Formats: sequence, structure tokens, C-alpha cells
Amino acid sequence: MQTLKIGDKVPSFSVNDQDGNIINLSDYSGKKLIVFFYPKASTPGCTAEACNLRDNYTELKSQGYELLGVSADSEKRQANFKNKYEFPFPLLADEDHTVINAFGVWGPKKFMGKTYDGIHRMTFVVDENGVVSNVIEKVKTKDHAAQLLA
Repeated sequence: MQTLKIGDKVPSFSVNDQDGNIINLSDYSGKKLIVFFYPKASTPGCTAEACNLRDNYTELKSQGYELLGVSADSEKRQANFKNKYEFPFPLLADEDHTVINAFGVWGPKKFMGKTYDGIHRMTFVVDENGVVSNVIEKVKTKDHAAQLLA
């Protein structure tokens, strides 16, 4: 797994959000961006993480951050997830792994003794110039905003 590291420039990308709108990295040029990757919409850990970010969204925005959630779920699944929990940020439906591969978060995982390929729950903070300024590899799903605001 070749994950982006602090100091790496994020490759440009274009992918649909939950409503079918095309989201480009360039849309966030000149802004600080938090890109959080989660394995599957509407699962307990992913819901806890996204709800924690939602509940602290005002504070994150006040510090100048925009947020993007990313998983390989379909637009419909992402839309259901966003609407059910009223997330104020877009969720990218990265079914072809464009963004997932750009950040390098797809790779071998272990669960209940089995190894399989999947999305690693990681968060990247990207500065105004599109460069990674922080990487959180061990995401605390119930307290993720505190990790970002620390």
C-alpha cells in the first residue's frame, strides 16, 4: 500500500458525490481540506466517525476546513447515509477507486482471521496548495474531530 504522506502533493481527481455532482480536487484549491476514508456507509464504526465529524462540523469550519467523506459505496448508498444522518458535507461515491487509489488507502486488511483487500480507515488533511499536511492512520471513530482539532 503506497499511502500519501505528509508533504506529498495530492493527485488531481474527479468523482461523483452522493447526488451525482462531479467533485474535483481543484474545487478546494486555496482551502484546507479534510478527506476521510471509511470502509462502508451505514456500518457502526463509519456511522460513529461521520456523526462525530458532523457534530463538530461548525468548529472544523470555523478553523477553515472543508470536509469530504470517501468510500467505494454507490451514489444511492452514499445519499441514503448522508440523508439519514444529515451530514453537512459531501460523500464521494468512489466505486472505481479513483480517489481511494490516489491516496493509497486500498490494501490488505485482516478481520476474524481472514485477509482481504479493502479500504483502510484513514484521514488526510490537505493544505491550501493541495499538499498533505497531516495523516491520521489510527482513527478514533467516536472522537475523530478531536484528533483533527488537536
